[in-house]
Amino acid sequence: MFAALGVLSFSFSFPATHWALDGFGPWSATGVRGVLAAVIALIALLATRAPLPATSDWPALAVVAAGCVIGFPLLTTFALQTSTTAHSAVVIGALPMATATISALRTGRRPSKPFWVAASIGAATVIAFTISQNHGRPTIADLYLFGALLVCAAGYAEGGRLSAHMPGWQVIAWGVVLAAPVSLAVCAVALPHEPVRLTAEAIGGMAYIAAISQFGGFVVWYRGMGLIGVARASQLQLAQPLLTLVWAVLLLGEHLSAMVPLTAAVVLCCIVVTQRARTA
Repeated sequence: MFAALGVLSFSFSFPATHWALDGFGPWSATGVRGVLAAVIALIALLATRAPLPATSDWPALAVVAAGCVIGFPLLTTFALQTSTTAHSAVVIGALPMATATISALRTGRRPSKPFWVAASIGAATVIAFTISQNHGRPTIADLYLFGALLVCAAGYAEGGRLSAHMPGWQVIAWGVVLAAPVSLAVCAVALPHEPVRLTAEAIGGMAYIAAISQFGGFVVWYRGMGLIGVARASQLQLAQPLLTLVWAVLLLGEHLSAMVPLTAAVVLCCIVVTQRARTA
């Protein structure tokens, strides 16, 4: 349930980022969302008197900060400047496989063969579908998306590992706070040079990516990974691109093909298999 709520929260991130770009430049959008999220996280940490993480946890928190708070938001924001929301969703299609692979290498746990087969089919189906929306033409945005995929998968894997012994909300809270100096520096440099237009869409989009995409969604997501494991939780994200595509149509007016129902059925079957497959 927690992991599913995280997926639902993240599925709105690309449309919300698209709205934020209506009034902010890519660097400004990344910096501002990081600063706002850090304020929320710091208030939560102080209000609950959360203890400082153990010294051994700080390197993993640094990976969370670099991958989920700085790298992924910045690279996907660049991608959305030159790509549609539908096409950008391809990075989410490959993210579960990347997260499961990094987690397996990091922890030494090996998911079963049925898990990998179902995960591979699901990822391949989502990737093929999302790429087909743009007729298979690679763009410069694909480079940004590939980089975002790698850094976010690393952040997910490390955050999920930490959530096994640390409350999930504290994992992302400390990650966001750790990244705050970088976010502040980005704001200081970018805001004077990138034009800012405070439209309703820009404000609404920024509020969402700061409060939910950057903090609230991770609270339930890391909690879910801590309960059912990184590999299984990551496979729920196979549904995220499809949700994002639905929001792209309903909220942004983008066009989707009639392949959506078929793709959704294949992906849902893969999710059922991966959730039932045992991990060695």
